[in-house]
Amino acid sequence: MSPSTDALKTLHGQVVVLDLASPFVVVGTLSGEDHRYLVLDDADMHDLRDSSTTRELYVLDTRRHGVGANRRRVLVNRSDIVGVSLLDDVVT
Repeated sequence: MSPSTDALKTLHGQVVVLDLASPFVVVGTLSGEDHRYLVLDDADMHDLRDSSTTRELYVLDTRRHGVGANRRRVLVNRSDIVGVSLLDDVVT
């Protein structure tokens, strides 16, 4: 998947959820992009294998309690992304 640059520009400066093909989910503020990476600041890069929760419950808890950032900045390869959404769009 290669998210459209125009669609992503509307998300700059906002907290987004990146669902990855791997057992990772990344939540953070979209601050930039190039042809290969999306850049998220103040991000939580969570390996779902490290917890007993599902992806959906983890994202819902993040929506309710806020982002527990464990990275100042992370670059996420576009080819690993299967979904991009605003954290505010997560239904509680």
